[in-house]
Formats: sequence, C-alpha cells, structure tokens
Amino acid sequence: MEVLGVGRTAVWRTRKAYLEGGLQYALHDEQRPGKPRRYGTNVEAEVSALACSAPPAGAKRWTLDLLTQATQVQPGMEEISRQTIRRMLKKTASSPGAT
Repeated sequence: MEVLGVGRTAVWRTRKAYLEGGLQYALHDEQRPGKPRRYGTNVEAEVSALACSAPPAGAKRWTLDLLTQATQVQPGMEEISRQTIRRMLKKTASSPGAT
C-alpha cells in the first residue's frame, strides 16, 4: 500500500480479481455496459481551451451560450449541446469568464 500509494481496499479488490481470473483480469478492466462517449478527450480539451481564451468581441467573458455557439461552428461538433459543454467544463473544474 505504501509503495504504490493506494488504499487497503484497492489491494483487496486487486487480489480478489487476480484469484478469480488471473493476472490479466486483475490488471485490465472489463468493458462495462452503457452508452459510449460521444465526444472524446480531444473535444473536451478544445472546449476547455476555448473557455480559457479571450472572449469574442463585444463580450466581457465567455458564457455557456457563447461557448456553445463558438463550438458548434467547428466541424464534427455541430450538434453539441449547451449541457454537454457545461458537463465538460464541470469535469475540468473550469470556470468560464473567471480571471
């Protein structure tokens, strides 16, 4: 635990997985059910970079609506929603318009 910097529970779960399915099972997660992500980390990075850039002319700061409009102009992101952008920025702990 000390060497890897993990908690006791992580050690127990890894040990249990190893005993159930061997080394590969313990080291690699199985694919989980659910809807795949629509936008990858590169899109999240682009949205975050845009939020950290200077706002458009006539605006003091980025708003979610302005970010949505600016993002929807980019190829492949025409249908991205305001809520998707909000969730992306929330995950990155970004605050549009903050100085």
